[in-house]
Amino acid sequence: MTVAETKSSVSRRWTVGLLLLLTFVTGLVDAVSFLELGQVFVANMTGNITFLGLSLHPDAHVEPTTPLVALGGFVVGALIAGRVANRFDRAPRRWLPTAFGIEAFVIALVAVLAVALGIQNGTVHHLGVHDLTTTVLTLSLAGVVTDSQIARGPMARPHRRLGSIAAMLAGAGVGALLLFVSLSLVLALAASGTAVVATCFALVGRGAADTDNDQKRNR
Repeated sequence: MTVAETKSSVSRRWTVGLLLLLTFVTGLVDAVSFLELGQVFVANMTGNITFLGLSLHPDAHVEPTTPLVALGGFVVGALIAGRVANRFDRAPRRWLPTAFGIEAFVIALVAVLAVALGIQNGTVHHLGVHDLTTTVLTLSLAGVVTDSQIARGPMARPHRRLGSIAAMLAGAGVGALLLFVSLSLVLALAASGTAVVATCFALVGRGAADTDNDQKRNR
């Protein structure tokens, strides 16, 4: 998949690396939300929908309000990302830094983390890099297994899938450990990581992307 197909302003390698950094940030943020904000996810909406269903059983001791708020915030963030992406996706050097810059700002404010992750998911979905959603790893894990040599599959893109799984695990682990030190430290690290992504999409030379495309055309 070429840079043009993914609508990125940087080369394919830079894009993959930046999305892996966002996956690490996702692990950090969900560690904070689950361990400190009432056992709710702000990135993993599958978990919140499951919690919402479990809240119907009185012995589950799950309050429906928290996952509902997270789901609502996530939808708002994804809606914002969709409108911005559909309007500015032909100018990725403006669109991508703006979207991820907003996410970094929202994480720094701590108020509406679900909105921030909704923005991330909506933007990454529109960016269209295969096997790198930055938040949902169920299909990535299933793909690693079903496409593996043991299963006699095509072994399609195992490095991206394994990389995204490792990045999420590392982010969640680092976030959980750093919570022993400071909640603010984890959020600052998450905001800084997203800010790095926004800055790279804005400043990394387009020449790298053009070179990447030229190499593909010459193969």
